Amino acid sequence: MRFLIDTNILLHGANFRSEHHAKARGFLEQHLSEGTPWCLSWGIIYEFLRVATHARVFPKALSAQQACRYLGVLLEREEVSILVPTNRHWQLLQKTLNELAHPAGNLLHDVGTAVLMREHGVQEIVTADTDFLQFRFLRVVNPLL
Repeated sequence: MRFLIDTNILLHGANFRSEHHAKARGFLEQHLSEGTPWCLSWGIIYEFLRVATHARVFPKALSAQQACRYLGVLLEREEVSILVPTNRHWQLLQKTLNELAHPAGNLLHDVGTAVLMREHGVQEIVTADTDFLQFRFLRVVNPLL
């Protein structure tokens, strides 16, 4: 597995009105056409569904069916997989929390993603979220810059 795609990249890729749409969509399409193995998590999938269908958050909100179709195109690809917790999840969660200065609030969703990546040996996250820079075991790539 080369990298994990974070929610914000998926949202920019789905949002034609986003100023970052072309870069996000181009990044996704490039790696799909190259057959690059990458992953998502269930947390990211549900977060995408929550934001993409929320009329006050997502310009031109998608219906749940439209959002699922967008994700379905990705998830049907052989090179895209979903990370799930293993029996080491709790142990790695505690280790990761101990490595952070102030693990609280919204950061804990990112902690969950980082722990899943750690469990599966995925060291690179593609995201515009700078909070992931706090996880020293991850390499953060922002294709929107």
